[in-house]
Amino acid sequence: MKKICAGMVMSALLVWVAMSLAAEPRGSVVKVKIDNFSFSPQILTVPAGTTVTWTNNDDVPHTVVSTTKKFASKVMDTDDQFSFTFSDPGTFDYYCSVHPHMTGKVIVQ
Repeated sequence: MKKICAGMVMSALLVWVAMSLAAEPRGSVVKVKIDNFSFSPQILTVPAGTTVTWTNNDDVPHTVVSTTKKFASKVMDTDDQFSFTFSDPGTFDYYCSVHPHMTGKVIVQ
């Protein structure tokens, strides 16, 4: 009986660990690179509670501004970063106010 119970517990534990590793954990940090006048990745899907950090790797200034004014960075020079935690589900479009043709989207589930 002890061997069966221990085996069942071990199997359940392995399944739980595999499921935990497969999903992006709530509260994680996801990075977006700004380079060559674009956001990469341009479209990002994350769970609620995720912090997104944008890093300007370009040689020119950029911003990250929500089209609904939910978040806005200062003007970021090379290597500057801006972070925002997405608490609520929804779709959040954003752009660079210095270069409005630069757009991106964060989808929060």
